[in-house]
Amino acid sequence: MGAEDLLVGRSYECDFPAAIRNRPSLTRARTLGGSSAEIDRCVRETLSGGAASLYTLDEARIRELKPDIIFTQNLCEVCSIDLKSVERIAAELPHKPEIISLDPKSIFDVFDDLLKVGDAVHRAEDASRAMVKLRDGYWSAIDFVNPFIPGPEVLFLEWMDPMFVGGHWTPQLIQDAGGRHSLNLPGAKSRQISPEDALEIMPTRVLIAPCGFNLQQIRGELSTLTTSRWWPLLPAVLEAQPAHVLLVDGNQMFNRPGPRLVDAFRFLVGWLNDRPELIPENFPFETL
Repeated sequence: MGAEDLLVGRSYECDFPAAIRNRPSLTRARTLGGSSAEIDRCVRETLSGGAASLYTLDEARIRELKPDIIFTQNLCEVCSIDLKSVERIAAELPHKPEIISLDPKSIFDVFDDLLKVGDAVHRAEDASRAMVKLRDGYWSAIDFVNPFIPGPEVLFLEWMDPMFVGGHWTPQLIQDAGGRHSLNLPGAKSRQISPEDALEIMPTRVLIAPCGFNLQQIRGELSTLTTSRWWPLLPAVLEAQPAHVLLVDGNQMFNRPGPRLVDAFRFLVGWLNDRPELIPENFPFETL
C-alpha cells in the first residue's frame, strides 16, 4: 500500500519486498535448521518441553524503536512468534504500543487484513486501491476455471518428513483453481498424513512446497519421497507426466498470507487448467 516508510522493524521471516531487509530483525528462532525430520523433531521436543514460544523477541531493540503499532499473528505457533509472547513483552514497554493480530484463514481474509492494516496506519485509501488490484488478479484468473468439470486431485505437501498437507488458505486456493484437495478442508490447519492417506486419494497432481523452503532446499530432501516404496504408486508419478509433479518455492509463494498468494493462485489456475499464460513471469517452480 506504499507505507514502507512507516516500518521500523520486522521479524526475521519478513523479507519481502527486498527493500525492507535493512530494517532491524527483532525475532529469532529457538530451533535451528537441518533436515525436515530434524526440524520436526526439534519443534516437537521444544513444544512438549513447555517452552512458551519457539521464537524470541528482542525486547531491548523494541524499546529503542518505540513502535506505535505491532502487527503480529496467532495463526501458527510453529511458523512465527505467537501472540501471547508479543502481548507479554509489549505490556512491559513504557510506551504501550497497540497490538494488531492478523490471522487469515482464506485469501479473502488476506484481502480484509490489507484493509485492516491500512486503517491502522491511516492509509485506508492506499490500502483499498492495493486490495482492489489484488482482488482483480484473483477474480480474473477464475474466469479460466470450468466449475462444471471435476478437477484433478492434488496432493499438496507442505512438509516432506513427516508429510503434512497444506491448510489455512491453501485448500481453498486449490479448489477455486479447479482442483480437489481431499486431505484437508479450507481454513483448517495443515495436518500430518501417512503414505496410505496419499495413496488413498489417488492424486493425479503433486505439488511439493514445504513451509519455509526454497527450491534448493526442496531438491536436497526429495529423496525422502522419491526413494520410498509408495511414491512410484502415485498416479501423478505413474503417468510419467513431468508437469504433473512440481516443486514450488513455498517460502515465497504459498506459506505466508501476503500479496504473493494471488500470484500463487494464478499459477495454480494456469497449471491445473493448461493455461500457462496465466502463470506469473519468473514464478519459482520446476518439474520433478
